[in-house]
Amino acid sequence: MIRLIVIFLIIALIAAIFGFGGIAEGAADIAQIIFYIFLVLLVIALISRLFRR
Repeated sequence: MIRLIVIFLIIALIAAIFGFGGIAEGAADIAQIIFYIFLVLLVIALISRLFRR
């Protein structure tokens, strides 16, 4: 998931440099959503690991 976040951020940066604001905004939004999903899954995994022990 981290790889996807980095890919979308790079796409957003390149699009912003070349002046494609809409594409850059969309890629940044997707990266942000994936990042939040990653954080939620990380917290769930950590909590479940605590309860297993």
